[in-house]
Amino acid sequence: MVFRTNRSLGKVFWLSLITGGIYGIWFYSTVGEDINMIAPHRQKTMHYCLICFLLSWLTLGIAPIVWFHKISAKIGDTLRERGINYDFGASTYWLWNVLGSLIIVGPFIYIHKLCNAMNLLCGSQNRGAGQAPYGQPYAQPYSQPYNPYNPQ
Repeated sequence: MVFRTNRSLGKVFWLSLITGGIYGIWFYSTVGEDINMIAPHRQKTMHYCLICFLLSWLTLGIAPIVWFHKISAKIGDTLRERGINYDFGASTYWLWNVLGSLIIVGPFIYIHKLCNAMNLLCGSQNRGAGQAPYGQPYAQPYSQPYNPYNPQ
């Protein structure tokens, strides 16, 4: 399976605006599905549509917060496991999306970082970096950690 590596903040923003938020729901659903396939040895992430349409209002908005925390942590752990040099994790969610909302641009920076992290993971998977056996550290096939700003 070939994973998409063309996620971007601009696309998410404009298409969500044009479609009334439907593209945003689809975007987060594909992020969850892709990370579940890229890191199958980790706990599966609940589908975003279930969070958005059912659990969000039942839990008074707490379920999406927990979902974003878990997905951010899972993406960050998978990046480190694969030796990809990119700073992303649950702290990125809390600092940029939650605390950064006070300066208005924080959530946009979080989405940008999420898109970059997923593009790096999907690109790594598409290049055939493979998957680590359950419980074992990921063996990096490259001589150096992958640097997104200087691809070799």
